[in-house]
Amino acid sequence: MKQYIFGAAIAAIAMTLAPASAQERVVNVYNWSDYIDESILADFTKETGIRVVYDVFDSNEIVETKLLAGGTGYDIVVPTGTFLARQIQAGVFQPLDKSKLTNWDNLDPQVMERLARYDPENQHAINYMWGTTGLGLNVAMVRERLGEDAQLDTFDLLFDSETATKLADCGIYVLNTPEEVVPAALNYLGLDPNSNEREDLDKAQELLLSIRPYVRKFHSSEYIEALANGDICMALGWSGDILQARDRAAEAAQGVEIQYVIPEEGAVTWLDNMAIPADAPNVEEAHEFLNYIMRPEVIAKATNYVNYANGNAASKEFVNKDILEDPSVYPPEETVGRLYAIDPKDPAAQRLQTRLWTRVVTGQ
Repeated sequence: MKQYIFGAAIAAIAMTLAPASAQERVVNVYNWSDYIDESILADFTKETGIRVVYDVFDSNEIVETKLLAGGTGYDIVVPTGTFLARQIQAGVFQPLDKSKLTNWDNLDPQVMERLARYDPENQHAINYMWGTTGLGLNVAMVRERLGEDAQLDTFDLLFDSETATKLADCGIYVLNTPEEVVPAALNYLGLDPNSNEREDLDKAQELLLSIRPYVRKFHSSEYIEALANGDICMALGWSGDILQARDRAAEAAQGVEIQYVIPEEGAVTWLDNMAIPADAPNVEEAHEFLNYIMRPEVIAKATNYVNYANGNAASKEFVNKDILEDPSVYPPEETVGRLYAIDPKDPAAQRLQTRLWTRVVTGQ
């Protein structure tokens, strides 16, 4: 779950957008920004001779628009579970040829069971990363405004307007995705986070509009640098992104302390998954890339870079100990009990949610 471009190596990969020769093998990957250790791509090419053309995005909505239009030219895309479900129903993805995925047994059965909620019988996708959606806090800035004894592990910081107004001057960012923010608002109100009832959605809209004046920006990636640089004091964002901001702030050694919290009211848990479009031009190469990603040491390298848990049980021996034991990445059982997954929505419910979100973002 990431507009942050990775540097010279990725820039070099981006230059490979030129047409391939007839003999050259290529795989075209469309993934979230800042979501892989770039050396994985170089190592894959070195081992297989398959050139990776790697594009990035920072919202599921962008991906879905392209996929539904067809002819994207991508061989692998990485949608989140709810989007994956309706894209499968729309015939966007082809079934995986598991005979070509010899590393399938490395996948975590529990994670794949959760993925089956969106992809019945795990026919179309493998889990890449999973995580939670919570609050990223600049601890000093928040405590300066709310007091040293302020409770930090609560959605009151965002959804209680009296509290949010105290943090508005130092900057609040919120993900620009109704798929996760609306359920968080519903859950905060004590309602079913998966409710499609008009009355419940009206209540969520009222709550979100009440804090709208205090939100500086709705964006799904810029909060990483904003938190790391000390430009904002709070963001509702994805766990790994906020942990990356925490680490970057620590490396910069400018006194910025970032903390990720899963609020006591509960939080969304999500799955980002790799799938092959039905019209993918390089199906054989796509399977080779997926099989490579399913190697325990490879996906562990990705986790060590992005600070997200992955769906590969065999990878844990290669994951850095500090990440494996970080409850923000791999939550303990008592925290898991407060997490909830989001169900796919039918078109009518999706339209309701989209209209709600447009009103919130525009403030009208």
